[in-house]
Amino acid sequence: MVTFGYLLLASVTVAGASDPVDGVYTVGPDTSCIVMEMDLEGRLSPLDSLSFPVADGSVKICYGRPSARGRTMIGGRDVPYGRLWRTGANEPTMVHTTIPITMAGIAVPMGSYSLYTIPGEDQWRVIVNRSITQWGHIAAYDYKVRREELGRATVVRERPEERVETLTFRTEPGDGDEVLLVFEWEQTLIRIPIVANQS
Repeated sequence: MVTFGYLLLASVTVAGASDPVDGVYTVGPDTSCIVMEMDLEGRLSPLDSLSFPVADGSVKICYGRPSARGRTMIGGRDVPYGRLWRTGANEPTMVHTTIPITMAGIAVPMGSYSLYTIPGEDQWRVIVNRSITQWGHIAAYDYKVRREELGRATVVRERPEERVETLTFRTEPGDGDEVLLVFEWEQTLIRIPIVANQS
């Protein structure tokens, strides 16, 4: 374990399958995610991860998985429409890529990034940011963090076939070599297209 101030790199083991089923990658065991401020044990929203191939590289998503537990989260008090959100719980959701990629049209070089969103009833804004050392709460997204944004993009909000109790990321095949990163929670589903950046 390596410590950088309050930033810890720690091994994370989670339940699930890491191999694709019919080309779809679901939540599964992984090696390490960035852990900040809170012990992993006892979290109400456990830290989880999803790894999947893109072209000749790999992408890993690390995220806290809150459950609704009888509350209205998206569009409610905790995750209101029109406000910046960490796209999970605790630490901001993070993207680690071994190759340059494009996410929803945003060019993302090889490396590690935070992934934020601004939820909306019909559309969501997707934000990729170079900064990965801040806690996920909106109060930590100050002007210094904001100026590290790689870009913002808009994706359509859809509805899953059934209500999803616990926030989940998974993948689906897209067009050609595209991989769709799928976010699902409650009555919301968004798809973030990811492709290798050939430029």
